[in-house]
Amino acid sequence: MARLGVAEERVKVPDGVQLELRGDEVAVSAKGTTLRRVLRHPRVSMALEGRELRVRSELPTRREKALVGTFAAHVRNMIQGVTTGFTYKMKIVYAHFPMKASVKGSEFVIENFLGEKAPRRTPIFGDTQVTVQGDQVVVTGPDVGWSR
Repeated sequence: MARLGVAEERVKVPDGVQLELRGDEVAVSAKGTTLRRVLRHPRVSMALEGRELRVRSELPTRREKALVGTFAAHVRNMIQGVTTGFTYKMKIVYAHFPMKASVKGSEFVIENFLGEKAPRRTPIFGDTQVTVQGDQVVVTGPDVGWSR
């Protein structure tokens, strides 16, 4: 199938946000928070033009068109993370086995999940904060991904 055209997206960088591009690594910083991410593909290029990041692929395949949108969305999420952050509110719900959630050090622990004897543990990465209040779990932080 013939490949025609150019796939391009532009991401505006708001005032107060610094965006730095070094090769394939994008660094976004504001309010003392910095997020870094490597966005690499041989046929997708990124360039900083004033207060806009241009993500572009010439003669793209279907996958490369998708990657242009994905890279732009990652950068938009990084900008949102360093400016306003993300908050997820969850509720612990069970029918028979009463679960208990807690934060122990830098781990989030769920005990008695579906009656299991061994607790389930997951690490808390970066600047992410987890609070447990009764049956409510609130996760806040600048990054929605798994950054270490």
